Amino acid sequence: MTAGLILAAGAGRRMGGPKALVTVDGETLLRRAAQSALEAGCSPVVAVVGLWEPGLGDLAVHRVVNGEAKEGMASSIRVGIAALPEEVQAVLILTVDQPAVDGPLLKRLLILAAEDPLRPVACAYGGTLGIPAVLPRRLFPDLLALSGDRGAKAILLREQAAALVFPGGEADLDTPEDLERLRR
Repeated sequence: MTAGLILAAGAGRRMGGPKALVTVDGETLLRRAAQSALEAGCSPVVAVVGLWEPGLGDLAVHRVVNGEAKEGMASSIRVGIAALPEEVQAVLILTVDQPAVDGPLLKRLLILAAEDPLRPVACAYGGTLGIPAVLPRRLFPDLLALSGDRGAKAILLREQAAALVFPGGEADLDTPEDLERLRR
């Protein structure tokens, strides 16, 4: 069983508020990410959120509040990994600010991960590896040891993660200008 872990607790300082609550085509970025993870077959799906109402509606998503979100991405990864049930064998980590992420991309990532369940799989874009990425349970202690505003990239590189080419993966939503470009 592969869980979906959505990192959505950030304050979105450059965006002017939490990116997870930004709406595109009438739904929040968090809801879009959650629907993609559910569509791909992740179970359970856990959203690590800040101290605000996540706007997920009736989606079957477990919400976990990260009271230490100011530390950075690592705190959300730790909170999310700690919330996963013991039967989870891998985790697909994603954020809300990559507009090109969708269910079919995540499904392809899970299919690639199933080919070698002990090896991590990551998306390849912009000359490097990044999220969305699938990491097996054997790497959960490494994820729990992360600190600061760092994600899992060093782990993915060290472990020579299998790569899934993700055109458009480098595009993310950090500022209101990025959002305007997406809406156009």
